[in-house]
Amino acid sequence: MGRKNKVPLADRVARAAEAALDAEQFVSAIDILVGIGWLDPEAAERWRRGQVECLEEVVRIDVPRTSEALRLFRSWSTAQGLLGSRTEYVARTPHRQTLRFSRSGDPAIEESYRTHWVSPALSEKKRDVCRRSKAEPRSWWLSGH
Repeated sequence: MGRKNKVPLADRVARAAEAALDAEQFVSAIDILVGIGWLDPEAAERWRRGQVECLEEVVRIDVPRTSEALRLFRSWSTAQGLLGSRTEYVARTPHRQTLRFSRSGDPAIEESYRTHWVSPALSEKKRDVCRRSKAEPRSWWLSGH
């Protein structure tokens, strides 16, 4: 099947975002990468346990294409009226070090991954829980959703 016959990336991103938003009332970059099949949930879990230096090492597609998906995700999120909320990701290790997403460590790239997009219908208390999240995996990631 040629590339022109595949579902456009923007549509794949939107479907993954809608599924995550329906499940939890917020959506993250990891939700998108898992949802479109570019990030294996088990690889994401290894990253969370501090066994992988940065998330980009286990994403199945190159950085420019991943960046495109993240740009589409941000555009979709703002068009939906979602609220950006920075979320801390720390390793599930005794040291609880901050997890890194990109090889470069560029602050703008890191921020794009750390931003969860939250439904404005979510109460302030629940938004705060999202903000303080410690990067727990979604149960639907592991169920192969």
